[in-house]
Amino acid sequence: MTAALLGFLGVFAMAFLRVPLAVSMATAGFVGMGVLRGWQPALASTSQVIFETGFAYVLSVIPLFVLMGNFVARAGMARELFNAANAFVGHRPGGLAMASIIASGGFGSICGSSIATAATMTRVAFPEMKAHGYKETLATGAIASGGTLGILIPPSTILVIYGIITETDIGKLFIAGILPGIVAIACLCLAVVFVTWRDPQAGPPAERFTWRQRLAAIRGIWGVALLFALVIGGIYGGVFTATEGAGMGAAGAFFFALARRTLTPRLLLEVLIESSRTTAMLFTILIAAMIFTNFINFTSMPADLRDFVLQFSPEPIMVVVVMMVIYLALGMVMEELAIVLLTIPVFFPVVTGLGFDPIWFGILIVTIVEIGMISPPVGLNLFVINSLLPKVKLTTIYRGVWPFVTADVVRLGILIGFPMISLWLPGFMNR
Repeated sequence: MTAALLGFLGVFAMAFLRVPLAVSMATAGFVGMGVLRGWQPALASTSQVIFETGFAYVLSVIPLFVLMGNFVARAGMARELFNAANAFVGHRPGGLAMASIIASGGFGSICGSSIATAATMTRVAFPEMKAHGYKETLATGAIASGGTLGILIPPSTILVIYGIITETDIGKLFIAGILPGIVAIACLCLAVVFVTWRDPQAGPPAERFTWRQRLAAIRGIWGVALLFALVIGGIYGGVFTATEGAGMGAAGAFFFALARRTLTPRLLLEVLIESSRTTAMLFTILIAAMIFTNFINFTSMPADLRDFVLQFSPEPIMVVVVMMVIYLALGMVMEELAIVLLTIPVFFPVVTGLGFDPIWFGILIVTIVEIGMISPPVGLNLFVINSLLPKVKLTTIYRGVWPFVTADVVRLGILIGFPMISLWLPGFMNR
């Protein structure tokens, strides 16, 4: 237990000194294993982790989904999604903000990145809301919170990383994110309703569309629907694995971008370079996390922590609630991916030891990460929006996002109280 705590302190100390997270975790894991088992076994263990993780077939899902997201971002599908959602809800108070949230959910179903979703919807939705007199607090808050849907509604890079670390079926994790994603959209839209109820001037209604215009707008999103059905429908139906689905999705997104003539040779090169950089970053962090995880699992920390927590909370569900409170607190001061990679080795054995489903816990983890992405002061989506909208003050974005943070906390409570929301669809895959 002492060795594990010293390992965590070492990671935090190096992170405080601005040492990259991957270097911090790999160093702490390697040194910890060396002290506990000897330097020769530590070298052997580390080299084995690097080799097995780097050449794992299942990991090919990461670059393929990253590539898919970059292609669809270039294909202009986000604007079509926003126009379709706007056609149905734009005439309501706060309707354009709701449309941005719904469109973010649709875009997230073919993207898998929170940052990319938030950045894309900022370019698409913010000018429309600004032109209709929306207050910047509501506009930026809706876009920031909607952007988080990119890592819950499948495909999701966070779910892939969670599945690899915990050896949980990635296909089932993807399917498990669909219904919680719908719940998330509903909760965020209700937050818009609350804001406009308190302040009708925050989101004045836009023009109403006719049914003919609405049907035309729906026809415009056939590409998104087809791509989602191809990837997720294929995985759910057992036609192909998550890795194969990622390949199909990347190929489909490439042909869509090509058919729309949005992919020049120069842009294709940019997409490939950006995807390679993102993949290299994720692989490096993941390999470092696996090295650190091996060290933590060799200590007695997971078992000791489980025994310690159960002393104070005989109800297993309360153990999960306490964990979520810890995650919420960490999300306000730490980067989200770092939180997941550092805490999963400790909390996951406790959760599974108490008999909880790892798929359900994975959805809770992603929900927590979503909240962290928009929680001041270090919410990453907030800085992405601020970088794209330099005239909008960061304090304005902070004020605007709090109703959506509250809605996400309510949603987290719903998912904890009703696990079947996450487990119903994956249950059919066992039959």
